[in-house]
Amino acid sequence: MDEHQAAIDSFPPFSPSLATVPHLVAIDLPGGPDFVDALRREWDAGNAVLPVDRRLPGAARSALLAAMAPSAVVDASGRHGLDHGRDVAPGDALVMATSGSTGAPKGVVLTHTAVAASAAATTRRLRMTADDMWLACLPLSHVGGLSVVTRALLTDTPLIVHDGFDAARVQDSVRAGVTAVSLVATAMQRVDPASFRVVVLGGSRPPAALPSNVHTTYGMTETGSGVVYDGWPLSDVDVRIGDDAEVLLRCPMLLRCYRDGSTPMDAGGWLHTGDLGRWLPDGRLHIDGRSGDLIITGGENVWPDPIEALVAQHPGVVEVAIVGIPDPEWGQRVTAFVVPSATPPTLAELRACVIETMPAFCAPKELQLVASLPRTALGKVQRHLLSSPSETAR
Repeated sequence: MDEHQAAIDSFPPFSPSLATVPHLVAIDLPGGPDFVDALRREWDAGNAVLPVDRRLPGAARSALLAAMAPSAVVDASGRHGLDHGRDVAPGDALVMATSGSTGAPKGVVLTHTAVAASAAATTRRLRMTADDMWLACLPLSHVGGLSVVTRALLTDTPLIVHDGFDAARVQDSVRAGVTAVSLVATAMQRVDPASFRVVVLGGSRPPAALPSNVHTTYGMTETGSGVVYDGWPLSDVDVRIGDDAEVLLRCPMLLRCYRDGSTPMDAGGWLHTGDLGRWLPDGRLHIDGRSGDLIITGGENVWPDPIEALVAQHPGVVEVAIVGIPDPEWGQRVTAFVVPSATPPTLAELRACVIETMPAFCAPKELQLVASLPRTALGKVQRHLLSSPSETAR
């Protein structure tokens, strides 16, 4: 076994100082060495960290701090105490702000034990060695970006941190020794994935064809990053498909609770993800989508992802989201929200793209041309923010 891998398999959970009552400290710094140093200092002091999304406007940032209630904030001018802060429990490492699919802000509390379990399992699956180097270039306010930093710190793997994604800088990082990077699909399309030994791909639906060095992941903030790689659960990750096809997870990477003290786990310790999935014949997990994304039209179940993949092949489509819009006759009508190219598609053309390989009830009944699609920072389309305008494009 590689010496680096043996060290990962045996490394102990982080042991912060317990000399004082642990606090939650917000870090409002750009991605880079200063952010990493601030994270180390607060962990060494026994505190938990809340990464602040620096793209938030002033009012939204104030609302975030009010909801998460940190006791201090670290920014470019130093470390400042805040009023009305709420302490965390000993062993808490991170509070990650997430809105989930509803838009309501929540704080996911991850312990050092959970963060360490994620780092160890991921490093084993990716067969990281002492010769590897991670690049963190996704937003550090999201677990997909921050987990690269925490994974590198806990496994003593060399690390470079960028303040967000810049394709030229990401490509240049290879010359600095970077071998592993975490990306989303839109970012990966702007770089050469073959430049890296390992690409971890999360966020929105991956492209149909992927190089062998690209590993698709399934996970969420509540699982501390991806827990299923290429359809196969990481070590110590239990996956169950419920009677209603919901994906249930139980693993040491799970959150301790939300910031308000509530928990999404049931009495058996299972996290109910809200995602619907199934086992493929070869034993891999396939995620059909969020339960709220399922479109029921005329009594038929329609998933957006495969339709989007077909519609996206039309030369007049730059981006597409398929959404179910309430309809008095069909229950929901399949609607295509399309960011068009210079020559927009017609509804008939998009229907033809789908009907070639799928039943006619899956084809969109309505086309809406839009300037952009609402997305999260990691590229996921926020379908719940899309609705049908008063006029229908035909």
